[in-house]
Amino acid sequence: MTKTATLAMMNLDCADPRALAEFYHQVLGWEITHAADEYAMISGPGAPIGFGRVEAYQPPSWPDHASAKRFHLDLSVADLEAAEARCLALGAIKPEFQPGGHWRVLLDPAGHPFCLCAPRQDQ
Repeated sequence: MTKTATLAMMNLDCADPRALAEFYHQVLGWEITHAADEYAMISGPGAPIGFGRVEAYQPPSWPDHASAKRFHLDLSVADLEAAEARCLALGAIKPEFQPGGHWRVLLDPAGHPFCLCAPRQDQ
């Protein structure tokens, strides 16, 4: 198969780009490479993640399937409990609905869902 494009970057809408960049900087350990009121960016292995300010930003509703869930990140972790505790301490929220066993759904400070994924014990 011939590729048409290469992923250059992922951008997330939010109300506070600096705060969301700081959150993911702490979670992923990536460097904050740009921080302004309207836009921030972190860079690490792979494509960087940008955070753009959107006036009257409204987060998706989890797990409301009628709400527009725009995307979610799956983050691989060695210790699910420790990673969850760290993310919660950094400002993530754990919604009541949890659909899986070896992963946890959390909401970042802007309300985007993301998953912490631990290695499966049966693999």
